[in-house]
Amino acid sequence: MKVMERNELVKTAVAAGITKAHSMKSVVLEQMLSEMSITKETGKRGRPVDANSVRQQRLAELEIKRQNGDLKRGRPVDEDSERQARLKQQAINKELGIGQGRPVNLDSARQKRLAEIEARRIANGGVIKRGRPAKLGDEIAG
Repeated sequence: MKVMERNELVKTAVAAGITKAHSMKSVVLEQMLSEMSITKETGKRGRPVDANSVRQQRLAELEIKRQNGDLKRGRPVDEDSERQARLKQQAINKELGIGQGRPVNLDSARQKRLAEIEARRIANGGVIKRGRPAKLGDEIAG
């Protein structure tokens, strides 16, 4: 039982920031921890808050707006800007199936290679082995 109390005491001391707590006597550790608990009790620090100040009133108004869901963050959107017009046009194009950027050339070497890979994937049941194929000699010896 005494060992468990000692272990708990050492753990508490280490958590409190006492270095080399494992090599100190239990009596000394108890004394140090009791002194630390006395000195830890401190009052509120810093400059006092004036509830009637302009800043505190503004913060209180913001908190009320936040609770009501009326607080809008960031810069408001200008619906007549060029960017908003471009975003609207992009949304319309997306609905119509018109993509962005350069159209795909199905006769290019890359698109032919991608189509071939996809055909092999479908033929193998959705799985393609990647990388270099294994040597045949290793399979026979293994």
